Amino acid sequence: MDNDEQVRGYSEDKQAYLRRLKRAEGQVRGIARMIEEDKYCIDILTQMAAVNKALHAVSIGLLEDHISHCVVEAANESLQTGNPQIVSDKVTEATAAISRLLRS
Repeated sequence: MDNDEQVRGYSEDKQAYLRRLKRAEGQVRGIARMIEEDKYCIDILTQMAAVNKALHAVSIGLLEDHISHCVVEAANESLQTGNPQIVSDKVTEATAAISRLLRS
C-alpha cells in the first residue's frame, strides 16, 4: 500500500474535522464581508481570534492523531524490522510539524 492509500490516523474524526474547517471557512468569508462593510476593527479581530482557535483545534487534533497512529505504527514496524530509523523519521516529522505550529 503506498503512502496515499493508507488509512490515516484522522480517518475516524474526518467528518468532524471537515465540519470544523467548513465552519472556519464560513467565518473567514464573514470576516471579509465585515471588512467590505467597514465594521468595527475590534469586532473583526474577535472573529479572527475565533477562526484561529478553530484552526488551532484542528491542528492539535491532527497532530494527536498522527502521533497515536502514525508514530505508534512506525514504532511497531521499527521493533519488527529492527530498524530504529523508521520511528526516528516519524518523530522528526512530528517535531517539525510542532515547530511549524508554534511559529504560526
